[in-house]
Amino acid sequence: MTSDWTRFAAIAWPVLVALLLGLVVHWSLRKLARAASRHAREHLRARIAQVVAVPAAVALPLLFLAVALNATPLDPVLLGQLRHWIAIGGMLCLTWLLARAVGAVEDRILREHPVDVEDNLTARRVQTQTRVISRVIQAGVVLIGVSLALMTFPQVRQVGAALLASAGIIGLIAGVAAQPVFGNLIAGLQIALAQPIRLDDVVIVEGEWGRIEEITSTYVVVRVWDERRLVVPLQWFISNPFQNWTRQTAQLLGTVFLWLDHRAPIPVIREELQRICEADPRWDRRVCVTQVTETDKHTIEVRLLVSARNSGELFDLRCAVREAMLAFLDAHHPKALPRVRNEVTDGDARRAASHTVAPVAHGDTQSPGAESVARGDLDTGLPVRPAQ
Repeated sequence: MTSDWTRFAAIAWPVLVALLLGLVVHWSLRKLARAASRHAREHLRARIAQVVAVPAAVALPLLFLAVALNATPLDPVLLGQLRHWIAIGGMLCLTWLLARAVGAVEDRILREHPVDVEDNLTARRVQTQTRVISRVIQAGVVLIGVSLALMTFPQVRQVGAALLASAGIIGLIAGVAAQPVFGNLIAGLQIALAQPIRLDDVVIVEGEWGRIEEITSTYVVVRVWDERRLVVPLQWFISNPFQNWTRQTAQLLGTVFLWLDHRAPIPVIREELQRICEADPRWDRRVCVTQVTETDKHTIEVRLLVSARNSGELFDLRCAVREAMLAFLDAHHPKALPRVRNEVTDGDARRAASHTVAPVAHGDTQSPGAESVARGDLDTGLPVRPAQ
């Protein structure tokens, strides 16, 4: 009995000391990470501490436990299994640290290139490349780390050897099954390098107007104008045509169509459009044109062409021009508004005057099953007197 207690004490006290020391270190590092997060924007050392402290808060207690287990008289087989699991934990912590380091570099680049500025074309390009490449690198780091951890198991190595022996069939099946995943990853790299779209770009996708809100490693989130979110796979942007309204610049031209009478004073409308544009701060002073683009036997089509700095201001400017121009024509030139003309000749007037409508007889509208009522009774509303 004494030897059993001695053996238990020889195993327990190093493990308890390692656990207590690990808890203290874990608590201290977590507190350091919280403190560093408050100063990460201003100081580089705080950012490094924030990245390293959290994985270290898990890795160091595992290291203390591994050292304590070496000092215990455990069975070699059990000790080997515990060391194996601790080594897997250390590998996963290292993978975690590398992924956080990549994320920290991404955050640094994003902070140095904000998109909330007037001319954000370069910033949007850099942010798009950084986000996509960072996601790909992080996915690769996690994949390699988990693969290395799994390869430490002999059973997994045997499965790997079996897969290599049948690489032809398995490779074909895996290639077909993983085609969407790898296709999206390759499409993400193409978008990061060629940049057909960038963050905050204004696009027309599937007939929907929206802005690129998020680009991940597999899909793109488009924020539609009515606050809906359109989730589109990355491959769609590589294999389908779409409109990008901010590819080179955000400036756009917009049209307002008016259908007016043939007597509409075009020079006056042209002067009024110039006055409306000059009074509106959304006009960027580039284009303000009035043109008659079509005519038929009833109306003429007048196109008002204006320009603005971006699509949002252009839409509001077009609405303002349309409202102001209609109000101006209604107040000063009502004859310019479209109307329908009918020509009446003297013969038509005489035929209309001589045409009379015959009264409809009561019998023509009476239902077949209705009872006969005398005309006088019908007029007075009195009931019919029964015959004597």
